[in-house]
Amino acid sequence: MNIPKKTYEYAFKGSGNLAYILAMNSIARSLFIRIPPHTWFIGSAVFHYLGPSFAVLLFPAVGVLGVAWFRIATAALIFAPVTRPDRIWRRAGWPERRLLIALGVCLAVMNCSFYLALDRLPLSLVAAIEFVGTVGLALVGLRTWRNAIALLLTVLGVLVLIDIRWSSDLVGLAWAFLNGALFVLYIMLGHRAAAAGAGQGIGRLGAAMAIAFVIVLPIGFAQAFAASAVPALLLAGIGVGICSSVIPYICDQLAMARLPLASFAMMLALLPATATVIGAVVLDQIPSASDLVGIALVMGGVALHRTAARG
Repeated sequence: MNIPKKTYEYAFKGSGNLAYILAMNSIARSLFIRIPPHTWFIGSAVFHYLGPSFAVLLFPAVGVLGVAWFRIATAALIFAPVTRPDRIWRRAGWPERRLLIALGVCLAVMNCSFYLALDRLPLSLVAAIEFVGTVGLALVGLRTWRNAIALLLTVLGVLVLIDIRWSSDLVGLAWAFLNGALFVLYIMLGHRAAAAGAGQGIGRLGAAMAIAFVIVLPIGFAQAFAASAVPALLLAGIGVGICSSVIPYICDQLAMARLPLASFAMMLALLPATATVIGAVVLDQIPSASDLVGIALVMGGVALHRTAARG
């Protein structure tokens, strides 16, 4: 999609905010169409594990719920001036308002339960429990033997990659299973939010994040307020919010707008593979032979999967 030169000139000559917004929307739409949805998903996958890695390091200094508060507050404050949650809420009908409330509550409780689980269980076990529900979504959307084989390859790859060690911590497991159930709900609600396009989906995401912030405001405020007096901790908390909720959730909406629910769910198998690659690049954790086999299985499954039209 080519944007006429006059559009840029008109926008940047100061001919009015409306012209500028239209030009920027046209440019963004052009980029969105040209970039494959799988690329947006990979962007989300990279930050999906970077954020929790930073968060775990902050637990001793900030507290589990304090980190969750920072994550949601940062995202809500970044989204607010861009998406204008108040305007979206006023213009929305009751069906859309119910969607925004459901997504906001889901984000608030999911993020808190995720960190409460990470505080007691290894990330690999929490990720494995989270992955179980997404396999269920992918199974529901199976239509061909080709996609069934693709799903089987990805599941096998994830099992090879994730070193699952069960835990006797019942409280931690309860939080992990709650997070896994809410993660499935987030995918379903996020997919509905993106039904009218990525732009409207991101707007709805911003409104839902504002609702999530209202919910967590009294929960982790005391821990977060105490940590905010230390500039390094404040910056680290903001970094967790950007890495965990802003970048990946935007990428999710850009991918969900063009991928059917089952395809998006199956692609979540890329998360453990991405974590292994990040560990090798960032932390110098050289993958083993079995890790390479697992990555190959996941990549083969994703490559074999045939994406249908979004429905």
